[in-house]
Amino acid sequence: MSTPGDGPKTEWPELVGRTIKEAKEKIKADRPDLKVRIVPVGSTIVTADFDLNRVRVWVDTVAEVPKIG
Repeated sequence: MSTPGDGPKTEWPELVGRTIKEAKEKIKADRPDLKVRIVPVGSTIVTADFDLNRVRVWVDTVAEVPKIG
């Protein structure tokens, strides 16, 4: 996880428990260069590739720390 002054933010632990809308808006505000993908927990198969331009937000509400990958 990056800290202020270390470069672009890569994780958003403060979003756990927030709504999908809040999470997506915050990530896009912090990093407009990223693609935000909403993924339902437990019901979706995702690719194993690591994409520095993508953040997966695992949802019902945000269930895991959003991070690049």
